[in-house]
Amino acid sequence: MPRPIQATIHLDALRHNLQRCRAAAGDARVWAVVKANAYGHGIERAYPALRGADGFALLDLAEAERLRALGWRGPILLLEGCFEPRDLELCSRLNLWHVVHCDEQIDWLSQHKTHQPHRVFLKMNSGMNRLGFRPAAFRAAWTRLHALPQVAEVSLMTHFSDADGLRRGREGVLHQVEAFVRATRDLPGERSLCNSAATLRHALRLRLGDGGGALAADWVRAGIALYGSAPDHPAHAAADLDLQPTMTLASRLIAIQPVAAGETVGYGSAFTAPRDLRVGIVACGYADGYPRHASLSQAPGAPVLVRGVRTHLVGRVSMDMLAVDLTPVEAAGGPCHLGDEVVLWGRSGSGAVLPVDEVAQAAGTIAYELLCAVAARVPFAVDEADTP
Repeated sequence: MPRPIQATIHLDALRHNLQRCRAAAGDARVWAVVKANAYGHGIERAYPALRGADGFALLDLAEAERLRALGWRGPILLLEGCFEPRDLELCSRLNLWHVVHCDEQIDWLSQHKTHQPHRVFLKMNSGMNRLGFRPAAFRAAWTRLHALPQVAEVSLMTHFSDADGLRRGREGVLHQVEAFVRATRDLPGERSLCNSAATLRHALRLRLGDGGGALAADWVRAGIALYGSAPDHPAHAAADLDLQPTMTLASRLIAIQPVAAGETVGYGSAFTAPRDLRVGIVACGYADGYPRHASLSQAPGAPVLVRGVRTHLVGRVSMDMLAVDLTPVEAAGGPCHLGDEVVLWGRSGSGAVLPVDEVAQAAGTIAYELLCAVAARVPFAVDEADTP
């Protein structure tokens, strides 16, 4: 039989989360962000559930081609724009919208020969200091783009650095909203400001104290929230935001070891049993994309579900295996056996849920990294019961 590990994509949860983002977005249209192969879920697997979005946003031309091959004829936005002049040829052929964040991209457009003018999103660096024109240079960039015959329409966008919390005692988006509003107040064009955190945290109803400007815009960019992770965890859990887990990473027990008090478990003897334990060995390790740092010391490791009961890792995660304490599981339902279900994150067969955010927090990282890092050797399945 194949090694007993599998990732399952839940289409019903993807649809639910998309609708949750749409409800929070009010009248704004929703980009479904599917960069990084739909945050590790697989574009082809996620597409049936996300095609209800108003558009798709991503980074790679190859991913845009995959969406067109799936039959998507609506808007596709390249979030980092073009990386070289010849990328514009594919933008013309595939009818892609693209971000413009630097003078070089405007230069390339000015030299591009096309029969169909492009839709572009001019990006402002309102404080993230990553991509985009600073507010003082934004109007000049807009003027250049607006004058080009190669450009049909210029939309305006920015990206928040602190939408998931406070910055210097104020809501983290305010300093950037204020900069964006000041620089664009009289410029025409659709706006796109909010990522998942801004969309859900502020529900697009946060207004500036002086009455000028708002988060509500024409487009929101729904990313991590689509995939069941709370963008401001641990301030909120996914369930607090009515988000459902969209990926389950599950395996099974492949061995059970009685470990006496004082004995150690795993590489480096990092864990010493404080009492007699029964330890379950699970077919999952860092070569499957599970974070090695999820358990490195005597402290309880990352949470896992065994037969739907919450327990935790013991000892170091190795390449192909990890170990879990079976004590709470057997206290709840009797002895464990080979083949018992282990959920590393997501939904168990019993209906219990282990949020990916909690595993990420235990490993000192974020859910984005775990979802994107599931290794190619892990087989994927789609929950066919969710298919319309």
